Amino acid sequence: MRCYQEITLLPNPEVGLHFLWSKVFQQIHLGLVEIQNPQKQAPIGVSFPEYVKGEKCDLLGSKCRLFADDEAILERFNVSQWLARLSDSVHCTGIRPVPERLSGYAIYQRLQPKTSKERLARRYAKRHKLSYDAALSCYQPMTQKTLTTPFIRLKSLSSGETFCLWIARIPATESSAGSFSSYGLSTTSTVPEF
Repeated sequence: MRCYQEITLLPNPEVGLHFLWSKVFQQIHLGLVEIQNPQKQAPIGVSFPEYVKGEKCDLLGSKCRLFADDEAILERFNVSQWLARLSDSVHCTGIRPVPERLSGYAIYQRLQPKTSKERLARRYAKRHKLSYDAALSCYQPMTQKTLTTPFIRLKSLSSGETFCLWIARIPATESSAGSFSSYGLSTTSTVPEF
């Protein structure tokens, strides 16, 4: 990754950070869908430079960086166009080269946690056309696992459902090239940290 653009969210008393993340990331996702290849891989990776691992929970912060191998990709993506309707609430920098001195690399990946047995039973019932009670009986008692991973609430344009995009940060010691999902996330490709 040789160049990047940084997006800073500007919350205010009427528009909170979580609401902004939902709106901004929805637009970034739509833009990445437009430039993905036939294998549904995007040439742009996303990082969250203010991502903090906390004692009780992790936080995304208020910044996001978009990385690409060359400037033409970011120019074609044109993040300012995608975020135009949010211009009062975000600041986008121009395209910049990635600095020579890095603090390391990281993989930002999507987590899809298994949550409560009730939620899983509702989903199972819907997919298999069963009653909720029948689906619930399929699941053995589960212990609730509390997640500390931050998420962005998004709306699926295909199903209309709202869902949480859980984002985990995994530090890496060296660069690993590859492609990214339509969310700018990957299970193997790294982005630079600085």
